[in-house]
Amino acid sequence: MVLKLIVPIILICIGVSFIFKDAIGGKVSEKIKELNGKKEGQKETCAVFSGENVSYAGMEFKGTTLTAVFGGLKCDLTSAVITEDVVINATAIFGGIDIIVPKDMPVRVESTSIFGGVSNKAKEVFAADELVPTIYINSTCLFGGVDIK
Repeated sequence: MVLKLIVPIILICIGVSFIFKDAIGGKVSEKIKELNGKKEGQKETCAVFSGENVSYAGMEFKGTTLTAVFGGLKCDLTSAVITEDVVINATAIFGGIDIIVPKDMPVRVESTSIFGGVSNKAKEVFAADELVPTIYINSTCLFGGVDIK
């Protein structure tokens, strides 16, 4: 009897975790909510059945929203000027998003994935100093993926 109930219990636990994700999230979720409240100066890029390359070389980066639906997006932040904590809201639906971050910048990821995923290949950097800005990536993947390099 117990063996027959294991799969339904696991599915219920997964569903409850999706519903109460924000309540049990933690520091990363709270910081993302705070940064999303300040959408001043943020650009939005959308690729639907197409590909887009976005570069912030030499520009001050305040955050962005990236959406790929049956398409691909590449966001290059290697030469961007980042002076404060920023958030990137990435949504990939049957598509893919590549985010290239600076090597000396800490990256924190919050993800909701359904038949997709986030791959964080960026070198792990821990900010010993609170003054070092952090890139927060809030991603939603539905049959798609987000690659952080």
